[in-house]
Amino acid sequence: MKHLIFLLALSLTACSCGRNTAIVIGSKNFTEQILLGEIAAQTLERKHLPVERRLGLGGTLLTHEAIVAGGIDIYPEYTGTAASAILKQQPSSDPEQVYLAVKKTYLERFHLVWLPPLGFNDTFAMVVRTADAQKLSQASLSAARSQTWRLGMGFEFLTRPDGLRRLDQVYALNWNGLPKNMDLGLLYLALQNKQIDMAAAAWTDAQLTQPQFTVLKDDKGAFPPYNACYVVRQSVLEQRPEISQALNALAGRIGDDTMRTLNRRVDVDHQQVATVARDFLSTQP
Repeated sequence: MKHLIFLLALSLTACSCGRNTAIVIGSKNFTEQILLGEIAAQTLERKHLPVERRLGLGGTLLTHEAIVAGGIDIYPEYTGTAASAILKQQPSSDPEQVYLAVKKTYLERFHLVWLPPLGFNDTFAMVVRTADAQKLSQASLSAARSQTWRLGMGFEFLTRPDGLRRLDQVYALNWNGLPKNMDLGLLYLALQNKQIDMAAAAWTDAQLTQPQFTVLKDDKGAFPPYNACYVVRQSVLEQRPEISQALNALAGRIGDDTMRTLNRRVDVDHQQVATVARDFLSTQP
């Protein structure tokens, strides 16, 4: 798997060797990431900076390797993901500590700069049907130990140290059969159709605006903070410091509810990513 990721990242770098002076913006391959990538792209274009989009590249490791290798210049990442999946650290539960530790290590090890947090924490969310949550003594993961569950999840939750392994370590929930690895876009449909009973989803998912789904509280703090930030190659910022000035204007401006609403407009209302990003930016000073 690591060899394949390296080859894919290498191919991205090869494609960039003869590129023009455009700033290459990448993202992982799910709605929120693509939206954040598009918001960054339009923000820079408003400042008359040339931009090339390479959105929806793949998972965490591929996207990280792409920016380290120079195939992309900017992409959105989450502090807890960087600490656990890339740096192999056990992150603190303090959001500021995690951010500062990741920022320092990325600069030293990879020559990558973490810009300030955008304002939302996209932590893992263990989602169940509201009717099932109401059968528990409280809507928490500790209370969920009284039941058995068929779990559905994406590949990263299965393989990352801060995913299923961490959940099992802290809560030791009772699973009914092996967890089902599925496309993230199918999790809520599988819950709705009673093919699974619990989904390893994300706090800012669009579907969590719907009353039939409930997030079980992580009452023992199994999952670290996942504050979203833009990560930029240091060499690019040195050449074009106006990039940080433009993107820093977004710091603290995308809260949990805002991100969930933006995701909903794409995933539920089927609006175009570019339109949703443009509408959001039109509300910013």
